[in-house]
Amino acid sequence: GAAMNHLVIMPVVLPALAAALLLLLRPSLRWQRRAGSALCAALVAVAAWLLMLAAQGGHQVYALGDWPAPFGIVLVLDRLSAMMLLLTSVIAFCSLLHAMRGRDEEGAHFHALFLFQLMGINGAFLTGDLFNLFVFFEVLLIASYCLLLHGGKNGQLLPGLHYVAINFAGSFLFLVGVSLLYAMTGTLNMADMAQKIAAAPAADAGLIRAGALLLLLVFAVKAALFPLYFWLPRAYSAAEAPVAALFAIMTKVGVYAILRVATLVFGPASGVAAGVYEAWLLPVALMTVAIATFGIVAGRNLRTMAGYLNIASVGIICVGVGMFSAPAIAAALYYLLHSTLVISLLFLLIDLIRRRRNDGGDDIARGAAPTHPRLLGALFFVAAIAVVGLPPLSGFLGKVMLLQAAQAQDSAGLIWAVVLGNALLALVAMARAGSLVFWHTTDEPAQAWQPAKSMAADTLPALVLLGCIVALSVAAGPAADYAAATARQLLQPADYIASVLQPAVIPSGERP
Repeated sequence: GAAMNHLVIMPVVLPALAAALLLLLRPSLRWQRRAGSALCAALVAVAAWLLMLAAQGGHQVYALGDWPAPFGIVLVLDRLSAMMLLLTSVIAFCSLLHAMRGRDEEGAHFHALFLFQLMGINGAFLTGDLFNLFVFFEVLLIASYCLLLHGGKNGQLLPGLHYVAINFAGSFLFLVGVSLLYAMTGTLNMADMAQKIAAAPAADAGLIRAGALLLLLVFAVKAALFPLYFWLPRAYSAAEAPVAALFAIMTKVGVYAILRVATLVFGPASGVAAGVYEAWLLPVALMTVAIATFGIVAGRNLRTMAGYLNIASVGIICVGVGMFSAPAIAAALYYLLHSTLVISLLFLLIDLIRRRRNDGGDDIARGAAPTHPRLLGALFFVAAIAVVGLPPLSGFLGKVMLLQAAQAQDSAGLIWAVVLGNALLALVAMARAGSLVFWHTTDEPAQAWQPAKSMAADTLPALVLLGCIVALSVAAGPAADYAAATARQLLQPADYIASVLQPAVIPSGERP
């Protein structure tokens, strides 16, 4: 039991130690690749084990230094955090395999920064208090700043500055919101804060709700919700493909934070703060989907389209979260799994297309067909079906679940129109892009590009992600059941609070 309990902290400790050793020892690139791939494979195994542990129900609480909450720092594993850990580890493993085909050679310390970002993402999913959520946000953001500029190519600096500026502003507002809530409750532990807010007097309602909305604003920046999405398309377009593929999970960190705080700290039982997010989240999510849809249609290159597809997927997930019902949240979680996998797949696939086009770019109007057009065309066709949400893949199932859950809402007609409109216009945009890239050739002679590695090895990471999407479709029943159980667990925060806040009595003389 003790050994199993220590597994909870492994997704944070393992990448942190490995990254520190890589920076200190500075081994050759060959050994960095071996260490990074072995670590990511180990994280997949650990996350899978933690998922099986969380699927049994209940919460696994890890108290750092054996200090009980709310006095010490705690990590909490439940169904949602375990699901996000496994999703992150799979995407990280495939992204790193893709980077090892040559993208990691273009700058220093790629593998250490990659692992530090994994540490921050995993820590954000596991932490049980708001201040350490801020700390892990900063860890993953600092690593992402450096990864965004990896390679030092033209066109990376300005999007990188925009990315840094907007996220620094978000970090400042995060501190303000957390400080305000700490001033009103005297705690940073989310379980303890939930109890304090539920018992807060009506006189404190204004400041508590202001702190809650500040947190929503910060998480909306991280998730790229309307109108705070403008930094994402250019930043993701400028990043190297494996970095952009890993970045697909970063927007979901913002979604995770919204879902966690909305159900645990500011849920229906939170007294003066009850329903503070309900008036805002659903309209903002619908606007995000609508604006992102126009961005997809207007996109002139594949990477920009993938960026707007990512924004649209976040909006659709938040539509489900914003309905605040168990079926809607379950649908949102199932679609979160699908959309994150397919967006990561798209970024890797677009990089393969760019590297095999005559002009080396991804402008859909230039019509320079890639080498190996049949294989890449088939992969692009399947990826387009998946990202649009056509049957029989899991995107279709997730949207059907979401639309069924929306029938109980007063705004059901608007939700149906926005979600179906997004699917239709995204289908048109992806069909246009595919036809221009693979069929509209030019008379320009092909450049003498000699691939150093085999096509089979280059496409392996993308094929693994595609296999995960197919598996999610085939195992739709168990996956949907897990998502439904996760939604029910989130909407019953009393179990989370009771698990974290064990009798916090420090024996006399054992600790100062």
